Amino acid sequence: MQTRTLAASASAATLATPSRKRFFIMVLLFITVVINYLDRSNLSIAAPALTRELGIDPVHVGLVFSAFGWTYAAMQIPGGWLVDRVPPRILYSLALALWSLATVMLGFAGSFVALFVLRLAVGALEAPAYPINSRVVTTWFPERERATAIGFYTSGQFVGLAFLTPVLAWLQQTFGWHMVFVSTGVLGVVWAGVWYCLYREPRDFRGVNDAEVALIQDGGGLVDMQAKAARTKAAFSWRDLGIVLSQRKLWGIYLGQYCLNSTLWFFLTWFPTYLVKYRGMDFIKSGLLASVPFLAAFVGVLCSGFFSDWLIRRGASIGLARKLPIIGGLLISTAIIGANFVDSTPLVIACLALAFFGNGLASITWSLVSTLAPARLLGLTGGMFNFIGNLSAISTPIVIGFLATGDSFAPAITYIAVTALVGALSYILLVGKVERIVLEGEPEPHP
Repeated sequence: MQTRTLAASASAATLATPSRKRFFIMVLLFITVVINYLDRSNLSIAAPALTRELGIDPVHVGLVFSAFGWTYAAMQIPGGWLVDRVPPRILYSLALALWSLATVMLGFAGSFVALFVLRLAVGALEAPAYPINSRVVTTWFPERERATAIGFYTSGQFVGLAFLTPVLAWLQQTFGWHMVFVSTGVLGVVWAGVWYCLYREPRDFRGVNDAEVALIQDGGGLVDMQAKAARTKAAFSWRDLGIVLSQRKLWGIYLGQYCLNSTLWFFLTWFPTYLVKYRGMDFIKSGLLASVPFLAAFVGVLCSGFFSDWLIRRGASIGLARKLPIIGGLLISTAIIGANFVDSTPLVIACLALAFFGNGLASITWSLVSTLAPARLLGLTGGMFNFIGNLSAISTPIVIGFLATGDSFAPAITYIAVTALVGALSYILLVGKVERIVLEGEPEPHP
C-alpha cells in the first residue's frame, strides 16, 4: 500500500513538471530560417558564374537581384491574412515546398526572363514565413521566454550568411552554379515534409503535458489560437486592415522595422562593393575580416533574446525588457558612421562589426508584434509589419546607389546611421506602453 502511494506521488510530481517540447519547436523554426535565408542569398553566390555563362549584363543582374524584394514586400499583407486562417502545419509546409521548387528551377534557368520570373516567385512564396514564425512563437511560448525563442530562430539568418556561404561557394566551384540552386531547393523540399510530419499545436503535440500547456497559457501564450481561428473564419475585411494601420503603437514598430532592416540590407547588398571599391580591399583574401560583421550580428541576435527574457525574470516590465535591447541596438548601429572617419582596415571592420552587432541586438522586434497585435489579427499585423519593414529591401540599395557617387561612400554610410537613429526614436516616441491592443467588443485575452 505504501509502495503504491509513493508511486502515485511520483507520478503526480512528474505530471506537475512541465514538459519542454516548446524548445524543440524553437529548433524547428531555427532550421527553417536557415533554409529561408540560404534561398535568399544563393543567387549572390551563383551570380558571377551564371551571368558569364548566360551573357547577362550588370543592369539586368540588378533587376534579378531586386525581383525578390518586390514580391516579398507586396505579398506580406496577403500572406499575413493567410496566417490568420490556415494552420502553420499546412501553410508553412506548402510555402516551403513551393519556394524550394522555384529555387530548384533556378538551377535550370537559361535566360534573364527565367531568372527574373523565378526570383519573383521565390519572393512571393517566402512572404508568409516570418508571420508564421511569429504566430508559432506566440502560440508556443510564454511571454518571459518569447524573446529568447525569437532571438534563437532569427540567428538562423546569420548562420546561413556567415557559416554556410562558403559551402555554397564550394558547391559552385566543384559542381557548377546550377547545383547551388538545386541543392538548397532540394533541402527545402525535404524540410517541408519534415515540418508537416513534426509540427502540431501545443495541445496536440506528442509529449506535451498539461503542465507545459498551463505554463504557456498562464504566461501569455495563445495556445488555443488555432481552435479560435477555426471557429471565426472570415473573409478579408478592409476594416481589419484599417485597424492595423490606425494604431500609433503599431506604427512605432512598423517604422522601427523599416529602419532596422535598412542596416541589414546594406550588408546584404552594398557591403562587398564598399569594401572592394571604396576601401580598396581584396574581398577574397580578406574573407575572414569581411565575415566579422556577420559573426558580430549572430552574437548580437543571441544576446538580445537571452538578455530580454533575463530582464523579465528579474522583474522588469515587458516594455522595458523588450524595448531596451531594441532601442539600445539601434543606437549602437549608428556607430557605422565611424567608418567615415578612419582609414585602417581593422578600424573600418570594427565600426561595421559594432553596427551589425547592434542590428542583431535589436532583432527581437517580432516579440513586440506578438505582444502588441490584436489576438484576432496577429497574422495581418505581422504581414503589415514585415511589408513596411521590407520596403527597405527595395529602397536601401537604390538610395545608396544615388548617394555613393564618385569615389566617396561617406553620404551612404551617414544615411544608414541616421536611419538607425530614426528607428530608435520611433520606439521611444511612438510605441509607448507595451500591452496587447484589445479591439472593441472583444474580451481581454488570457491571462
